[in-house]
Parts: sequence; structure tokens; C-alpha cells
Amino acid sequence: MSRIFVLPSLLLCLQVIAATCVCSTATAEDPMPIKLDDSCPDWNDLPGIDGRNWSLADFREKSVLVLCFTCNSCPYSVDYEDRLVAFAKKYASHPEGVVLVAINANRKPSETLEKMQERAAQKGFTFPYLVDESQQLAAKCGAVYTPEFLVFNRERKLIYRGAMDDRTNATEVTIRHLENAVDATLKKQIPEIREVPARGCAIPYRRNRRQ
Repeated sequence: MSRIFVLPSLLLCLQVIAATCVCSTATAEDPMPIKLDDSCPDWNDLPGIDGRNWSLADFREKSVLVLCFTCNSCPYSVDYEDRLVAFAKKYASHPEGVVLVAINANRKPSETLEKMQERAAQKGFTFPYLVDESQQLAAKCGAVYTPEFLVFNRERKLIYRGAMDDRTNATEVTIRHLENAVDATLKKQIPEIREVPARGCAIPYRRNRRQ
């Protein structure tokens, strides 16, 4: 019977060792991720699929800012593309102003600006889709997975972070965490649920190794 517990114990040890190794590559220059109620990290001149560069200030008139860290190649992100389009359409004409901004921090051949433009055209994206080449914005936001969502209020304080809903399969969704958070924020209320673990592919961050 003792053999049954050998493998889980070994896996746990390996996970601890791996986590320690990953942390050891970080430098003092790595940004600290924001927490709930912290201010949205500022950013400037992130290239978009529309040919212009975008900054946080471009959305100053919007009451609610939703950031979605996503990409072209993650199957989870692909599963959510139609839901992103539907979300943007639902809130497009809201009088208080709600904006969805998709951000791609994955730096792979399948994630170039040209590939993003092609994907956005295929799916009919009507929202900004930006490249975070340095990955600094993603790191400051503490984004780990694609897709992962952050909701900021008028004062640009973080109100909600995590998954869009409770099911990866769109036909099985029963709780729409993102919409609930946005609706509460529009009413100047705090969402009942403020943080739900995101589901998806891990963002492959480039690590700064000590010399």
C-alpha cells in the first residue's frame, strides 16, 4: 500500500523545486502585480490591429475598462472569441461607456501583429486588440492565463479579476462572472464575487536571468 503514495509525494516535491527555480530567475526589476482595489497600470503606445498606438489615457471617458489578456493560438482563447465579440456588442451602446480591450502578451510566430489582424478580421473583432511586446503590462496586471479578465471602475481601481464565466463550454455557462462584475461596477457597487481563477494557457513570460 505504501507504493500508492510515492508518486504523489514525488510530484509534490518536483512542483516545489520547479516553483523555486522559476522564482530564482526573477530580478529586482520585475514589476509587482496589482491587487484588488489597486490602480490600473499606466501604459503608452501599445500597437493595435487598427494601425494606431493605444494608451490608457485613450479610454479616459469610459466608466468601465475591461482588459482581456488573450492570444491567437491558445485553444481556450479561441473558444472564447465569440463570447468576446458578444460581450463587446452587448455593452457597445451603454450610456456610461464600457470598453473591452484585448491584449496579446504572447510572443510567438503565431502571435505577430499581422496574425492578430488576420484573426480579428476572421472573427469580426470590434474592440482594440493590442500587442504587449515587452510583457510589462501583463506582468504588472499579474496576468497568468489566456484568457484572463480584469475590470476597472471609473477611478481605474481593480474591481474584478479572473475568468469570464464558470464554464469553458459556452453552452454550459451558468454564471457570467465578467458581466456581473461590469453590471455591479456600472451601479457603483462592489461585485459579490471579485476574483475567480482564470482557465486557459499559461502566458509564456520571458524571464530576466541574473548575470
